[in-house]
Amino acid sequence: MGSRAITWDRGDSPLWQVAGLLLRPLHLALAFPSVLYVLAMAVFLFRPPDLFSFYADRIAFGVLVFVVSLRAMALHEKIPLFAGLSVPMLGLATLAIFRALREPFDAQVWSIIASKFIVPFSLFHIAMFVFRGAQQRRHFEIFVVVVLAYLVFIALAFLLEARSLIWPRFILDESLGFHADRARGPFLQAVANGLSLNLLGILAFVLPRAYRRFVWILWALLPLAVLATMTRAVWISFALSTLALGVLFAERRMQTVCVLLLVGALLSGLAIGFSSHSLKKALWDRTEERGPVQARMAVYCGAWAMFKERPFTGWPAAHMYAELGRRMEGYHLRTFYVHNTYLALLIELGLPGLALYGILFFNLFRLSRRREPGEPGSIAALRKIWPVLLCVYLFNALFVDMAYQFVIGLLFTVGGMLCASENSAA
Repeated sequence: MGSRAITWDRGDSPLWQVAGLLLRPLHLALAFPSVLYVLAMAVFLFRPPDLFSFYADRIAFGVLVFVVSLRAMALHEKIPLFAGLSVPMLGLATLAIFRALREPFDAQVWSIIASKFIVPFSLFHIAMFVFRGAQQRRHFEIFVVVVLAYLVFIALAFLLEARSLIWPRFILDESLGFHADRARGPFLQAVANGLSLNLLGILAFVLPRAYRRFVWILWALLPLAVLATMTRAVWISFALSTLALGVLFAERRMQTVCVLLLVGALLSGLAIGFSSHSLKKALWDRTEERGPVQARMAVYCGAWAMFKERPFTGWPAAHMYAELGRRMEGYHLRTFYVHNTYLALLIELGLPGLALYGILFFNLFRLSRRREPGEPGSIAALRKIWPVLLCVYLFNALFVDMAYQFVIGLLFTVGGMLCASENSAA
């Protein structure tokens, strides 16, 4: 015909070369879903609930779900379901969605529903599919160490009043979030930051094998980072979890590290308390302060009264906090939140929501007892400290409404890894 034949050889066709370049990121994501997973978690870290008009976390979540779903279809695999965990999580998400559908669309309400229920449900099941091999778990270990190092550094920069070293800069914005006078990290909330330091510290204690010296350095600095949160609940949970680690790990070296860590925390507090540093006054003020406790108790009383009025249906999402503020006459707070996960569930979803939450965590605790023969050492170590992680989370949930998708996602990622091991062994 005289016309040049079309060739499909990648080396000769510019079209193939362009298509190959465009599809290269997708190829890498399909080949290394665990890397994409931890990158999405990193995006969650820098997206607190109080940061509006910033949808990078939803984009990252959507990309993760798309890639993992595409990979599952390509490999003809199904993401496993565990009835004791999947059903109550799905029930909570369904109750929250139906509650929101009764009201006019509110982007903030749907964002909180995603952070508290939809994202954790999805991450739990995605983690079962992604973190099945040693290489994938190594990516998670690296992520844990890097994020712990970052949060410790930010907390120490706050403690030393080196504000120029704190990044991102929205952490210093007093108009966002809570506790601008404490080390609150990118969560914009001191309890959430302290809880993350605690959980990541426990994971770093048992997971990484190739970075032990660096992890020991982080653990030596961890008491100062926790102290910088200026939050009594965080101090208590950190001390108790460190004692629990010393009991669980019978190795003398591990017990010595835990004892030294507690002693270091005590000495750090005393050193600041008896110094002339400006933090001395802040530390003593936090240990003696009663005003926030009284305000929180008043919030609890108001929330409990709201629950008793609607014990089974909960309150509409659009009116719940306005109603709580109306009942808090005499308290001039910028915003009114329950600051308690369990009370928040009661006034949001009623008794059915709290019952599902209880069933979920009861079954999560049971994951520590299901040890399989020939289980990898990293998974066995996770099972050993899994009850400690859950107790730390549940204790801190008494003092904050867990709407922080990084914190919840971290916990349910570990749960998914434990279930992935069981499914692989089966």
